Amino acid sequence: MGLTAHQRSLITKARTGGGSDLGVALDDPVCCYLLATIVSDLGLEQSFPDIPGHVEPFFGSKSISDLRLPGLNFLTLFERLVYERPDADTYFFCLATLHKARLKYERILQSQAIPTIDQVGPRGLLQYGTLSTSGLVGLLFWRKWMFDIDNRAGQETGYVFEPIIAYAIGGVPYSAKKSPVKRGGRGDQGRQVDCVINDKAYEIKIRVTIAASGQGRWHEELEFPKDCQASGYQPVLVVLDPTPNSKLDELSRAFISAGGEAYIGMQAWNHLAEAAGSTMAAFLELYVHQPLRSLVSAVRDELPELRLRFDQDNIVMEIGTEYLAIQRTLTENLVAEPEELPEDVDESGPVP
Repeated sequence: MGLTAHQRSLITKARTGGGSDLGVALDDPVCCYLLATIVSDLGLEQSFPDIPGHVEPFFGSKSISDLRLPGLNFLTLFERLVYERPDADTYFFCLATLHKARLKYERILQSQAIPTIDQVGPRGLLQYGTLSTSGLVGLLFWRKWMFDIDNRAGQETGYVFEPIIAYAIGGVPYSAKKSPVKRGGRGDQGRQVDCVINDKAYEIKIRVTIAASGQGRWHEELEFPKDCQASGYQPVLVVLDPTPNSKLDELSRAFISAGGEAYIGMQAWNHLAEAAGSTMAAFLELYVHQPLRSLVSAVRDELPELRLRFDQDNIVMEIGTEYLAIQRTLTENLVAEPEELPEDVDESGPVP
């Protein structure tokens, strides 16, 4: 038995925290927790009697940083896991990637700076007099802090959502700088691609809404399949939510007209599962499909009551009858990161 050079390299990539100050490297107890989760997901408990029977759920109320399983030899367990399921190494990589993103965002919530009056003061002119000055300052501060943490959530999701789907189906995501898909099929100006597999170039979306973000942006969306075709790739559109609208129909036609394919709703999930194979299809179902389906089903027309409290050590968010407490233990002042995929995203995945 023994691990291959590729598998050892994959473990190193999975454990590395990245270049950000808030990136979190994964030590052996965390890796053992992730491995035990995989064993449970794949029903392999009988082959791992040394792993405790109860493992904290990956998506649970416990602090993400507390998800650890000490006292086990990770490399020995990993070697046994890939012997049982050869493609479980990719499963581990994708789960580790998701876990690192969640750990990093937990630290962002703990450390995102409260705004200063220099940042938000001029914005108060738009609502000055509608509240007391102290009330308006509080509103401006909360509004900016919520915007900042939501903006960071969007950035961090961009680093993990499409890439783990790409890795799960055996593909590679590309930033615009290194993309093989060029504008007009030639030149140095590339197009960001969510996933490339052989001669197929994927665009992966949760939903296409009827409210486009602007004519220029929508034009870019419609040009993507043409650029793929001109660059020698078959464009493939994958839209996970089936909600129909005219923009979705228009985008689907653009992909098909360029010699491509379009998969919507359950067709999309079935296509991804078939491309992934049984082991990675289980990952996509448990860590992408089920959570998104649950979120979509929970959408209501009326928003629940929201209350926010802040003291020196905690921020408490009350949503309806539930609450989320954020312990403010870190004090770094965060700098926003670019929204595009990192230039080395194609080198950071499990594909050798």
